[in-house]
Parts: sequence; structure tokens; C-alpha cells
Amino acid sequence: MPITSSAKKALRVSKQKKVFNDRRRRHMRSTIKEVRDLIVAKKLSEAKTLLPKAYAAIDKAAKRGVIKKNTAARKKSRLTILVNKKT
Repeated sequence: MPITSSAKKALRVSKQKKVFNDRRRRHMRSTIKEVRDLIVAKKLSEAKTLLPKAYAAIDKAAKRGVIKKNTAARKKSRLTILVNKKT
């Protein structure tokens, strides 16, 4: 347990950031999953319309440091390839 007041504050801030980061990661993963599920269900037009939302979620996660920049680029690239391959 933290002893100094600054360490206590750092713990509080860390807990708050964890909540926001988890929320952003969950949103990113769920939108990616929705796009993949639509592709599997052969609803390509819906998948294409949802793709920009997935890009936005991935970009926001990368911007806030939840995932790294190259990881974001890789996820976006693989989603794009998946959508284009099925059309």
C-alpha cells in the first residue's frame, strides 16, 4: 500500500485511467468483432459501413496509448484486407 500522499494520489489516478483505458479497449474490440461477424454472415455492405467506426475506435485507442501505433495500423490493415477479400 502507498504510504506517502503523492503515492496515494498516483494510485487513485492510476485506477481512474484503468477504467477509461478498459472502456476504450472494450469498445475497440467489440467494434472489430462486429465487423468480423458481419463478414462471416456475408453482410458485406453493413460491414463496409461499420468499418469507419472500427477505424475510429482503433485510432482513439492508439491516440490514448491503450495500444501502440503499429498495432493500430496492423489491426486496420487486416480488417481492410478481410473486407476487400470478401467483396
